[in-house]
Amino acid sequence: MTRGTSLFGKHRNKTHTLCRRCGSEAYHLQKSTCGKCGYSAKRKRKYNWSAKAKRRKTTRTGRMRFRHGFHEGTTPKPKRAAVAASSSS
Repeated sequence: MTRGTSLFGKHRNKTHTLCRRCGSEAYHLQKSTCGKCGYSAKRKRKYNWSAKAKRRKTTRTGRMRFRHGFHEGTTPKPKRAAVAASSSS
């Protein structure tokens, strides 16, 4: 009865797939729950024992469109080096 490497040849099915709420590959197919965001539950998964994970997913970690003035469909100003190179030639 082996318990080592030979048995890992049998592991060829996917346990997790993409979560439709958070996009990570942590949605457990048989349990029907996401290990990262807790999808299928109405409330988002978050715990106080992981302050770092809360920091990554909290407010002010997204696009912050209001804070940056709703700049949509605009092109960035040309860089000074590019402007200087074009004027010298």
